Amino acid sequence: MNVLGYLLVALTVSAGRAYGNSDSDDSDESQWEDCPVEHQLCSLESRNNTPVRCVEKLFRADITGLVYCNAQHCEPETFKHDYIVRNHDQSPHVNSWKRTRAGEVGTLHDVCLLRNGLPVTRKCEVWGMRARWESLDQRPYVVCMRRFRERSISVELNSLHDDMLEGRRRANSTQERRGTTAMMRDMFRQHDKALLPADVHVVGQVFGELLEQEKDAALSADLISICREIMSSDAQVLQLSAQLNATNSLLNKFEDYMDALPQQLVPRERCGRVVVHAAGEAGEVAASGMEILNNANLGVHAMLSSNLSVFYVNPECESITGIAIYSAAAPDRKQAVSQFWFRFLYANENLEKLRREQDLETATYVPEQLWKQLKQRGATYLILKIYGHDGLFVETAPQRSRRPRSKVLSISIPGCEGTQLPQPLPFLLRNENHRQPDTRAVNAGCGCGYWNYQTWVSDGITTSNGTDLLRDPIVVCQTRHLTQFSYLVGGSYRSNDLGDEVLVTPINERVLDIISIVGCCLSLFGVLGIFLTALLFKSWRSQASTKVLMHLCLAMMLQMVLFVFINTDDISEQLVVHGDNVRCVLLGAAMQYTILVLFSWMLIIAFLQFQRYVTVIGVERPRRYILKAALVAWLLPLLPTLLVACIDPESYVPTAEQLATDTGICYPSGYGLTFGIVLPVTLITVANLVIFVYVFYSISHSLSQSIQRAERKLVHKQIRLSVLLFFLLGLSWIFGIFAYMQAGVAFSYLFCLTATLQGFVLFIYFVLLDEVNRRAWIGLLCPTKMKMDVQKRTTELQSMTTSSTNYSRPVQGATSC
Repeated sequence: MNVLGYLLVALTVSAGRAYGNSDSDDSDESQWEDCPVEHQLCSLESRNNTPVRCVEKLFRADITGLVYCNAQHCEPETFKHDYIVRNHDQSPHVNSWKRTRAGEVGTLHDVCLLRNGLPVTRKCEVWGMRARWESLDQRPYVVCMRRFRERSISVELNSLHDDMLEGRRRANSTQERRGTTAMMRDMFRQHDKALLPADVHVVGQVFGELLEQEKDAALSADLISICREIMSSDAQVLQLSAQLNATNSLLNKFEDYMDALPQQLVPRERCGRVVVHAAGEAGEVAASGMEILNNANLGVHAMLSSNLSVFYVNPECESITGIAIYSAAAPDRKQAVSQFWFRFLYANENLEKLRREQDLETATYVPEQLWKQLKQRGATYLILKIYGHDGLFVETAPQRSRRPRSKVLSISIPGCEGTQLPQPLPFLLRNENHRQPDTRAVNAGCGCGYWNYQTWVSDGITTSNGTDLLRDPIVVCQTRHLTQFSYLVGGSYRSNDLGDEVLVTPINERVLDIISIVGCCLSLFGVLGIFLTALLFKSWRSQASTKVLMHLCLAMMLQMVLFVFINTDDISEQLVVHGDNVRCVLLGAAMQYTILVLFSWMLIIAFLQFQRYVTVIGVERPRRYILKAALVAWLLPLLPTLLVACIDPESYVPTAEQLATDTGICYPSGYGLTFGIVLPVTLITVANLVIFVYVFYSISHSLSQSIQRAERKLVHKQIRLSVLLFFLLGLSWIFGIFAYMQAGVAFSYLFCLTATLQGFVLFIYFVLLDEVNRRAWIGLLCPTKMKMDVQKRTTELQSMTTSSTNYSRPVQGATSC
């Protein structure tokens, strides 16, 4: 990582993917005879040398790109790569690609992750009626990060997937299948391990294997719990995983599995029959973290949580055809443990009355006439899923014109996939923009929309004609097809607006590393040059301004030595791995202390410059002011450092995710970083900026007077001093603050280019450009040349004196005459 990386986030983005194709093989026609008609059409089209994106259900795109009736796979294949073990040490490793379905992306048997946490992948392409691996001819040699294996659940999750592929977990009983999902559920609850983008991809693969087995309702709570944990993970992780279409794959397979369970959970035979469940089920519910509502006698079975809830409804029992979710209690509402309320809706509900109900969040129901028509088409059950937010609905486009501002409501009716509904189905959504207005939102583009597994679109959705869609608290919409719905607001949204921006790409990170290392080396060279100059030349060393400069350079040198040579990510990882947190806290506190000392001296220098250039008249330095300034600069930073170290010492210890991504050092985080470093650094930087403006104004004001007095040499020196003050006062850290706020990678470049060169710039100004010091060095290094220069200047002076004397004598003679 670059040496100033504690203000930067080093995440990376992968490249795209491509489909493959070849000539079709007519001899394989028989393999498609048993396919559904829509699948035959889609698959046969894909064999005409033109891969097409098929539609499995009318409004749900098949995210693998092609639909297959017979399972085709790419078989395991050997693959060689290296592992980065420590820094640049590499160890050759023979791996193998896992067996992968045609049209999907395969991963390696042994975990192989890139620096951004994405897995090394390979596409299983479709050529005619066959599946084969994509060519690796154009790929560079792969190097994987081994440290990811120690700080994430990737190894455990990958092993579970391997067991399922190899048949060791081909579960034939409910207990065995439940054991598989329980293991995966518990993996996501290990808070000391990080969730990486690769893990989201593997979970989707595991869900795919479960789909090929017998569908089991006993797994439903665990599957919901797993998706809930992933939804709550870091947005950057989900954004990166979307590069492999992992979020769409997971979402699609989760929906399919849930949609296959209503016959087990709300069968018609259970209507009117109250079943008392054994105590064992309560224990399983507690383990999964889901609240189970079993009203199968009423035709409803629900699994509830704060982020994700699923309702199964059998309207044949009590004519219940929908659900309404509320944020507050009322007499006719049931309370969930996750602090929301709900009630069942019937086929004869009044839509307008429902819209006016207080605290409504989302609701939908199938009207009576529509349900009668759907029953004639074979519909029996409803499955309603309420997603608390759009965490799994990740768009990869860098900019979009709309974004969700409500819960996401998924509506499924088995037997009605791929068909238009005979009548509109109403649903209601709470407009979050009404409670928390988005200043960037505009009315244009507002309305209900659905997820097409690429982006949010609104074709086929009717939104009620409200007076102001941005401010209407409840939006009523109607649809004639079934999928996931949300309320969308219009505007111009970048990834950074949603907190998903990847700040530094691999190329940028490498360039920033080089810039930072070169800059720090130059600064260390400059600081050593300043110390050497002070050591050799007593006349310069004894000046008061030089003493202040020496204190500043000492603090700067301690900070850079700590960060470059002592408190590195490798050393920090070793300390954490061996449990030596005390030493890690000491290193982090030392780093925090040196930074605060450096900024304290920069503030003192700013004050001295203000006195020199702004309040010139009447300035009187107090006795021993350098000693007093040193006491303040070296002792005052101890206060915030000791407060953070005593109150929250764990904040110095890097997290598993930071270590996994090579961005972890022993350094404050959380509130310790905010109040112990960012706040004082920002305040001092702002104060220095104000002083710099005052000084620059004073210099500019003196410029006009100096021109009148022909003192151009002094003016040039003062202008040059203004440039120096930018570095001397640490104003380059303004770029670091913007980089910390993720304002863009340009600020990261500006920060690394300027902040790392601070010591070198001071050396150039105070040693190379200072005439006295320059002559002193020339006299020390080249005494002969210095002696010749002295003789030359003496001769020129004598010549000027002789010429002046010869000129004055005739004048005197003439006067006497």
